[in-house]
Amino acid sequence: MTTKTETAASTARRWGSQLTQLAAVVAIVLVGKGAVAEPFYVPSGSMEPTLLIGDALLASKYPYGYSAASLPIHVSVPESGRVFGATPHRGDVVVFRWSGDRSQVWVKRVVGLPGDRVQLDNGRVFINGVAAKVTPDGVGRAEDDNGSYETAARYIETLPGGVAHPIFKLYDNGRLDNTAEVTVPPGHLFVMGDNRDNSADSRVPVSEGGVGMLPIDDLVGRVDAIVGSWNPGVRRQPVTDWFSGFRVARFFTAVH
Repeated sequence: MTTKTETAASTARRWGSQLTQLAAVVAIVLVGKGAVAEPFYVPSGSMEPTLLIGDALLASKYPYGYSAASLPIHVSVPESGRVFGATPHRGDVVVFRWSGDRSQVWVKRVVGLPGDRVQLDNGRVFINGVAAKVTPDGVGRAEDDNGSYETAARYIETLPGGVAHPIFKLYDNGRLDNTAEVTVPPGHLFVMGDNRDNSADSRVPVSEGGVGMLPIDDLVGRVDAIVGSWNPGVRRQPVTDWFSGFRVARFFTAVH
């Protein structure tokens, strides 16, 4: 005959088993986000036309190793360097914690590696004295953070080493088109947005709202794919039209 004590013990074991399974699932998700890959959302147009406002990105963490920046949530811990660290390749699109506010995660393209000499002259990138090849590629529409669009000249830029990617130029003589030559310090990167006239990147110091020289230890991961995309501009339209904001053609596409 089953007693009330035996029934209570059986129920407790069953609940304990379910809680253990739930804890294991949560742990697996956290480990996956911390060690393998993590989704991120693009809030600005600084990487257009490669990335659009509203793109959902998947960033792989293992290519560059792990540091405090790799944690899925921002935690203030002492800097400890990277474990299994590796230097990105020129042309990689990376996500990183911004030095001005480490709770913010930004995305830019790696242009200069440690030891490289980088300069912009009339909007053209020079690396170690070699100019990036720039080929006209028609025009496009650049969206700003307010949902407005502006016509932009589109080019294909080929960095020394062979990585080719599209860029936007809004102006013939932008305020960041001419810079002094700088040498990238050890353990740092020179990063830029593909929307060259709408990007606070390594051309702008952190004190002025830019990236400055990006510490490699601040890297979160490498952007490998766009897993989804929704144009937030449709929020100004009736709710019934919001589904039209999904950019289905961008779902599950690779990022170069």
